Amino acid sequence: MPHDRSDSTAKTFAGDSISNLYGMILDNIDRAVIAFDSDGRITLFNPAAEALMECSSRQIVGKSYQDLFKNQETLLYLVKVALKEGRSITDDEGLFLHRSNASPLPVNAYTAPIFAQGGNQNGAVMIIRDLSRIKELEGTLRRADRLSMLGTLAAGLAHEIKNPLGGIKGAAQLLSMELSKGSPLQDYTQIMIKEVERINFIIEELMDLGSPREPEVGDVDLARVFNDIVLLQREAARSRNIQFKLKLDPSIPPVQGDEGLLTRLFLNLIKNAGESISREGVVVIETRIASNYHMTGPGRRSSPMVDIIISDTGCGIDQQEMDRIFTPYFTTKSKGSGLGLAISQKIIEDHNGLLKIESTPHQGTTVTISLPLRR
Repeated sequence: MPHDRSDSTAKTFAGDSISNLYGMILDNIDRAVIAFDSDGRITLFNPAAEALMECSSRQIVGKSYQDLFKNQETLLYLVKVALKEGRSITDDEGLFLHRSNASPLPVNAYTAPIFAQGGNQNGAVMIIRDLSRIKELEGTLRRADRLSMLGTLAAGLAHEIKNPLGGIKGAAQLLSMELSKGSPLQDYTQIMIKEVERINFIIEELMDLGSPREPEVGDVDLARVFNDIVLLQREAARSRNIQFKLKLDPSIPPVQGDEGLLTRLFLNLIKNAGESISREGVVVIETRIASNYHMTGPGRRSSPMVDIIISDTGCGIDQQEMDRIFTPYFTTKSKGSGLGLAISQKIIEDHNGLLKIESTPHQGTTVTISLPLRR
């Protein structure tokens, strides 16, 4: 009697199709997926895991999980629990993935046992998620909240202070006119006028935080802006032998923004980079299309982002200072109001952008500004 193979063939094709689908999902998912057999040897290492761990599956498959997560007690514990106790476990708090060629990466990790159809455990699977972008966005939101509170306070404070300051300056100027040119009291009046002007400058900066003008949106040619800024900064830093290098992508179209505000932002950051170098060093300004994310919003289409990277070989910033550099009036300079980075952050927020700062003491600092190409 002939055997009908159509059902078995259809099931085989269906099985192959599902297997291919699972393979495509693992290849394209943005989370690291690592599978282990019952002895703890790695049997699967997807592309996201390769990118996260900075090593290829060819190097890793077949090795023990203890080799992969050497000296990383939390990750070793998660795998061990899934393999030995057969239960799922996760860690979301304060977990960092240590890599040989890069700084520790904030992650969360989930492990679960793998069971066969008969109920026997065949191994375990770990899923690792990169939290670095989330941490950056959380930091941006915290800074925005602080600036919003400061802005409200500054608007009222500046209004109350500016009026009496104008009176003090006017009285000092009148007194100076009444005194003879050779009078020793002239020095005091000039100091009074100078200090009033200094306070007034600080208040003007405070008012920029409290009630900044609305950006006047137009096309901004980044290449032209940076060429103008660097031309002046090269001249100002000539005596200290500081090089300013431009690596600008000529294919980047104009961004949508306020040219005056963006020029102020970039000038402040490039000037900071130059001032961090005492003698001999390099400041590099680079532009490129951001490949890892786009900007979206309610009622708006997705917009590609452009990264502006300003790096220097200066003194760098200590980790303790990194936590405070966006705090208004905190400054490491002998002369400075401590409002520069706070105002820069406000300008970036007004342009729907992001700011990231990485620094190593005695080696240098890299500032990355990400702006949408379209508003």
